[in-house]
Amino acid sequence: MRVLRGASGGWTGEVGVTSPVGLHRVVEPAGVLPQAAWRLDASARIAPNEVRIRVERLNLDAASFRQLWQKHGGDGGKVRAEVLEIVATRGKMQNPVTGSGGMLIGTVEEAGRRSPLGLRVGDRVATLVSLTLTPLTITDGLARWDGRSEQVPCDGWAILFARSIAAVLPADLHPELSLAVLDVCGAPALTARVVADQVARRERAGDPGPVSVAVIGGAGKSGSLSLAAARRAGAARTVGVVPVVAERDALTAAGLADVVALADARDPVGLSTAVTSALGAPADVTVVCVDVPGCEHGAVLATADGGTVIFFSMATSFAAAALGAEGLAADVTMLVGNGYVPGHAELALGLLRSEPGVRGLFEARLAAD
Repeated sequence: MRVLRGASGGWTGEVGVTSPVGLHRVVEPAGVLPQAAWRLDASARIAPNEVRIRVERLNLDAASFRQLWQKHGGDGGKVRAEVLEIVATRGKMQNPVTGSGGMLIGTVEEAGRRSPLGLRVGDRVATLVSLTLTPLTITDGLARWDGRSEQVPCDGWAILFARSIAAVLPADLHPELSLAVLDVCGAPALTARVVADQVARRERAGDPGPVSVAVIGGAGKSGSLSLAAARRAGAARTVGVVPVVAERDALTAAGLADVVALADARDPVGLSTAVTSALGAPADVTVVCVDVPGCEHGAVLATADGGTVIFFSMATSFAAAALGAEGLAADVTMLVGNGYVPGHAELALGLLRSEPGVRGLFEARLAAD
């Protein structure tokens, strides 16, 4: 699999010409980057450093889909109508409530002569940048989508900039499975980095103590991958926290965590008690992979002093996390998972291929959708 990203150099051209970060696609307000823009120009004609993708499928991020589903009371037709309205109005898929989007797969239709991405016409790719900054046009009215799942079959086009990232889809995996994995590939990569750093730090300090990891939402896509990545990176003990019995049973059968605990992540004391009981002490690393708000304080409370909390949910309130840690006098490092870590796509796909428990959870989720 080839993962391709644009050059990292700054833009020195004029606004409106060929900005590698897509400034020329911003319609309003002026002077902001595409992710912060209210509306983008999603016209099909590309600049010399752009690539146009014929879109086959969107993957809405979990927080956005949950918000739309709850807003419309599970009415798939209304969910579909709102997604169409958002894309038509904004020139991109960015939920105005959650601020989040997702990603897509499709086939390269045209590549500008100055594009640094290395993509060729006919390449089937997954974009590894958010739909919140990707110019997007939908042409089929989402006629093949019932509005009841995160994966959205569609026809249309999308534009990649010079600073975008894309992965050519692997031939050995079904595209829907690849899309589901690549949508969350930043989480296991960052988890692996943090856990490995904790292990190395202890070794340098002559501390033989094991590193423990708690993953909140361990049965989900990013959660299951993060559990597998933590174990690979040297975590001596892991706990996966889930809210319901069905997820507990599924995660236990997958064998990805040493202990599986039931707790509501929005209940700080209950969550902290569940993690501490499972591990015998608060976790050294806590990874938040749930798509509901209100999980910040519990994650902080469940983490040992000197430990690290990784927030990998678009439902996170970072003000609540910071103020909560201050109010608890918690000496923890808090990281925002930004979705990009070098090598993240290869790592996540490698875990899917080599960990039957991960693959089983992903395939069951896709079958249920």
